[in-house]
Amino acid sequence: MSQRIKIKALLQTTPAEQEVNVKGWVRTFRNNQFIALNDGSTNSNIQIVVDFQNTDEALLKRITTGAALSVTGILVASLGKGQAVDVKATNIEILGDSDPEKYPLQPKKHSLEFLREIAHLRFRTNTFGAIFRVRNSLAFAVHRFFQEQGFVYLHTPVITASDAEGAGEAFKVTNLDLDNLPRTENGEIDYKQDFFGRATNLTVSGQLEGELGAMALSDIYTFGPTFRAENSNTTRHLAEFWMIEPEMAFYDLADNMDLAEGLLKYVINYALEHNREDIEFLTQRLLDEEKSKPQQERSEMSLLEKLQFCLNNNFERLTYTQAIEILKDSTPNKKKKFQYLIEGWGADLQSEHERYLVEKHFKKPVILTDYPKEIKSFYMRQNDDGKTVAAMDILFPGIGEIVGGSQREERLEKLEQRMDEIGIPKDELWWYLDTRRFGGCPHAGFGLGFERLVLFVTGMGNIRDVIPFPRFPKNAEF
Repeated sequence: MSQRIKIKALLQTTPAEQEVNVKGWVRTFRNNQFIALNDGSTNSNIQIVVDFQNTDEALLKRITTGAALSVTGILVASLGKGQAVDVKATNIEILGDSDPEKYPLQPKKHSLEFLREIAHLRFRTNTFGAIFRVRNSLAFAVHRFFQEQGFVYLHTPVITASDAEGAGEAFKVTNLDLDNLPRTENGEIDYKQDFFGRATNLTVSGQLEGELGAMALSDIYTFGPTFRAENSNTTRHLAEFWMIEPEMAFYDLADNMDLAEGLLKYVINYALEHNREDIEFLTQRLLDEEKSKPQQERSEMSLLEKLQFCLNNNFERLTYTQAIEILKDSTPNKKKKFQYLIEGWGADLQSEHERYLVEKHFKKPVILTDYPKEIKSFYMRQNDDGKTVAAMDILFPGIGEIVGGSQREERLEKLEQRMDEIGIPKDELWWYLDTRRFGGCPHAGFGLGFERLVLFVTGMGNIRDVIPFPRFPKNAEF
């Protein structure tokens, strides 16, 4: 097995009549002579040239689309167009057959809807091979960025008794017998008899626990799965998704924005450097897809241009108050083209407003700051005006909000007052309040939805296509 050379490396090897071994899955087999073999290391196939006159006919019949092969042969300069090298097969071994009558991935174009139904096989297509290689690079780049900055990678719990910020409906975790639930005297479920002795759920965010780490280690980041039980059947929502959540002691809002912008530029640049071929393929895929759309619905920039654009521009920074003025005076608002009209200060911005600011008004990524405290979470630092909090959201073209963060409220009395105002029980978060009682300090952090980042970098339109096995209402297949 160790002799095997990956196809990506093989395609960059200078042919010198050397013997090589390559393994992969058959994409096509033409004229009983040319096998296009792919092993997932690249979208490009290696062409295997078969001496069909001296090859057992029974073996040739087993070389079908989807079959797994091990091929030993001589690496030669290619006579055909499109590749530099071929392998002239001297020995072909079938590692796994694939019945062409039953294999669903035939060499033709398949719709994304169809491929979602066979998510266990869609990795074998060019589109999904490219997406998940890019996803892999982005995940690695996230870790590399934070490690280079001296951050500590902290694993926060997946099972928790808090719902962080009331960020959404949570999935309950229990080992109670659902057919025979224990009850208290007043008829409520008796969670004291449950595994943890209290009600627990899957985490909606690792932020609060991340803050505990930052209050000792200075700079930490989490990168793990989070869960929301919202019945949102949209192209932008998942029930299970991955979040990157750094928390930094001794940071203010400006430091927080600088870090988030630096992270986004770093990981996009890393993907462009290490996955150029995949991103060029996805750029072309998007161009082909958009040809069927009316001109006004097509993107002004190609995927590659959009990514480069984010690297080459400083993100525009403005306050929520300034954004409201821009939106109120905008043509779509005056002509009532927005689904949610902006009538004044205090409005909760929707995706259509965020995209207008980014794509039409500023034509570059935007960081919005200082939101009304009523529409933001309890832990955000209250500004001196008494109306706003030191929050920041980063908005990207085509996506809307990609990052949400804030400077955290480090003043115990202010935090307790805000919790009382909105009815968050202080006794349940005693451990969180302890970080303000004992050596509290200014600190900040943000959350970056990883799938939204992958969506942006790959140019895909549906978030279910950038996570290997999507979880959404009425679907937990595979």
